[in-house]
Amino acid sequence: MLIERENEFELGYNKITELDGKYSTMLMDVGVLSLEADQNFKLKSDEKEMALLLINGEIIYKWEGKEEKAERESCFDEEPWVLHVSKGVEVEVEALSQSEVLIQKTRNDRDFDSVFYKPEDCRVDMFGDGLMNNTATRKVRTVFDYETAPYSNMVMGESITYPGKWSSFPPHSHAQPEVYYYRFNKPQGFGAAFLDDDVVRVTHNDTVTIPGGLSHPQTSAPGYAMYICWMIRHLESNPWTDRIDIPEHTWLYDKDAKIWPEK
Repeated sequence: MLIERENEFELGYNKITELDGKYSTMLMDVGVLSLEADQNFKLKSDEKEMALLLINGEIIYKWEGKEEKAERESCFDEEPWVLHVSKGVEVEVEALSQSEVLIQKTRNDRDFDSVFYKPEDCRVDMFGDGLMNNTATRKVRTVFDYETAPYSNMVMGESITYPGKWSSFPPHSHAQPEVYYYRFNKPQGFGAAFLDDDVVRVTHNDTVTIPGGLSHPQTSAPGYAMYICWMIRHLESNPWTDRIDIPEHTWLYDKDAKIWPEK
């Protein structure tokens, strides 16, 4: 389902999905914290783990007596800074400039040590390179997943779709719900999100909720790079570990596959 955002975010925390409210089938709280310079904001949950990803700006993360400064000018060109904390841990965000932070939360009974991810800590892969005439080449950044953070009930990452190209392609699905949050390198940019047979037009600051079991390929209009922060919620006894490819499109993984007009 498309969650349109026509205006800029208001100062403070802006709800997008709610575990106990709107879009509860995503099993996550997702929102954007918008701060102006010299503004502080505290967050804490007694039952939910929390990941805070800097989209843009300059902030200081403060938690458990620690402080880390983070600065990100472009989510397209730079890898992310993320703080991931267990339930019961209070986090304070101090903005040194106008900043926006994407926040993902879900219930988790387990306690774990807080992890601060710097840009060099994130795994970066180039998917689709050398396949399909490079029409689905994209950069995928994984902050944490089941392999690196098995104590978490969440997965967080980013992808950059190059102008006029595709991502999450060949199409795949998985049982776990997922949320896509979008940005474009120009505010008039747009793309398309496919949810099985349904298609929605996505623009700057939009969000798409993806129920488990739906394939969800994406494409960006020519001239416009598309940023996606993707957030997955593990299911009980069924964590997300891999994609389930749609069988009729797997031939596209063959580097020697002939793509029209080649014969």
